[in-house]
Amino acid sequence: MSKQRRRDTQAELLVRQILHARGIRYRVDVRPEPDYRCKADIIWRTLRLVVFIDGCFWHGCPQHATRPRANGEWWAQKLDANILRDRKTDAFLAARGWTVLRFWEHEEPAAVADAICAKLRELRGVGG
Repeated sequence: MSKQRRRDTQAELLVRQILHARGIRYRVDVRPEPDYRCKADIIWRTLRLVVFIDGCFWHGCPQHATRPRANGEWWAQKLDANILRDRKTDAFLAARGWTVLRFWEHEEPAAVADAICAKLRELRGVGG
């Protein structure tokens, strides 16, 4: 498990590459709020927009999540706690005025970038 990347995963890099090619600039691996432990995968502070690209295993994807059989009870608690933490993070950030977007690692990077760009346009008040 020590080989698992916390940041700069393949899914994140592909989405960031597409955004950058479209001229979109952003920050990565930054805490949205200084008093909260989470770090966003991609962030726009001035627009108060955070993006998380979640791994299917670690964050409980409804389509692809699996649970190890060995030490199953421990893994169940660990993975359920991850999901609960994600929901708490979403609620905390939303309560502080942030827009939170979450995507799964298996989603098409271009579609994720399209959704992010659409939200950026909306938050900037720019039409179509």
